[in-house]
Amino acid sequence: MSWCGHVFCKLPCGETFGARELGTLYKTLEAQHFMGWSMRLPLFNTSRAAFCTCLPKYNLNTYLGRCAHQCIYCYSVKFPSFVGPALPRLKLLDSIEGIAGNTRPKLPVMVSDCTDPYQPLEREHKITRRCAEVLARHHFPLLIVTKSDLVTRDLDVFEQTPTVVAMTVTTLREDVASLIEPYAPSPDRRVSALQKIADRGLIAVARVDPVIPTINDDEGDFERLVSVLADVGARQVTISSMKPVKGFFSTLKRTSSEVYGRLVETYADGRWVMGYKYLNEERRKRTLERLRPIVLKYGLNFASCREGFPQFNTTLCDGTAYCRGLLNKYLT
Repeated sequence: MSWCGHVFCKLPCGETFGARELGTLYKTLEAQHFMGWSMRLPLFNTSRAAFCTCLPKYNLNTYLGRCAHQCIYCYSVKFPSFVGPALPRLKLLDSIEGIAGNTRPKLPVMVSDCTDPYQPLEREHKITRRCAEVLARHHFPLLIVTKSDLVTRDLDVFEQTPTVVAMTVTTLREDVASLIEPYAPSPDRRVSALQKIADRGLIAVARVDPVIPTINDDEGDFERLVSVLADVGARQVTISSMKPVKGFFSTLKRTSSEVYGRLVETYADGRWVMGYKYLNEERRKRTLERLRPIVLKYGLNFASCREGFPQFNTTLCDGTAYCRGLLNKYLT
């Protein structure tokens, strides 16, 4: 079912999410805000101006600062809390219990949208694991977003509540990965992690995010990637074109003048939207038209993130369609 008109999505349970249901959720959340609930999970900031189509959900960053993966396309550096070295939010080890207890309704919790929750630091501090344990005990569905195979350490926790693990895998090519994600786990390790997740009966979603023109948008490479993702048990592929933030191009020029030249030209006719440089509309649409049929060919759900063409989506872009139950359950 495509996401269009007044119907936002049809969940696996058969329930349709529409404007009326969405309004009910927002009224509930606003009412709690005015009740003065300060110790509660923050809502994910959904910006329709930036073409975000996410349904309401919470967002929890277990680490602050610049992710140790040092991806060249990182957008988090536009936010003051996510510059400098990665920092563990140690206070969450004690405060997460109260935060979870004070938060209603029980919408999915995304962990997380900026600094990867499975930083190398997580091996020592286990903040993400502690938060996931508490949230699961309080019956919150989880959406784990990462590009680290360390996530497989916590599969026992994820089995305790409806959980989707969205793994970013932008390419199978080591040469490309070393350029754009120099300190992240290798593509092979991430694919192996997806297989372990799926083999445990958990929902595995792959994010090919970002798709960078002339770098990882070759159709042949993309089909090889999708074929592997289908083989290991991914349910869905979500793609999103790269949306550089200010400072990206100057940093890229120091890293690779050749790539810099190509991308500056490609993005020349794009436009800035809320601090992100978008490819022009026609380029974005052509990318979806080229890559979507490949995903559908392998029997996977397809979605795009913040592209402005929701009619191409067969499900929610973030993967939470698989962990959202009946609406009434989350209002209790």
